[in-house]
Amino acid sequence: MSQNFFLCSATVQPSTRWLDAFPAGVCRELDTLLAAARPFDVIWVDTAHAGWGTLVMNLSRRLPECPLIVISMTPDGEEALAALDHGARGYCHAMSVPMMLRDVELVVRHGGLWVGPELMTRVIGAAIRTLAAPSDASASALSAREMEVARKVAAGLSNKEVAARLGITERTVKAHLGAIFEKLGVRDRLQLVLRLSTQRDVSLPVQ
Repeated sequence: MSQNFFLCSATVQPSTRWLDAFPAGVCRELDTLLAAARPFDVIWVDTAHAGWGTLVMNLSRRLPECPLIVISMTPDGEEALAALDHGARGYCHAMSVPMMLRDVELVVRHGGLWVGPELMTRVIGAAIRTLAAPSDASASALSAREMEVARKVAAGLSNKEVAARLGITERTVKAHLGAIFEKLGVRDRLQLVLRLSTQRDVSLPVQ
């Protein structure tokens, strides 16, 4: 069974929220983490570490099958870009609620990329360098309603906001998203933005 590892040190320790999110999570310093981590274990790195970018690059190179998530007490777009450039698959606030931390972990464990909707448009350039090339699937495969949902999600709206705009339930939005992801061969919202941005017949709304 895969594990969650928090890279700790004498001065950097996991928050109580992280510990609540992952009761079986393990805190390890670098040397012991490198020895203990196995493929598909998720590794969390706090930007409170001096030289955190170098740490992420080294971990990405030495443990290529372990998804890396960077957490920050003061998240911003430039730092998110740097995290992705260094090899992270996720970036979020260090004090996110446990449920959110588990959502981030689930996405990256299944091959997705997480930065949160508020940073999505700022990391497109970095995402293009880190994600696999898109398949030949076309947005024309989507129904009219699915395209409406896709455009609003790509604009950064939450499922709740999309439901309110279209007069449907959040459950229906989730169902449409499942169909959209399957038809376009994408795994998450960010990949959806990338896919739609490559389709010449699709214009993304500007907020």
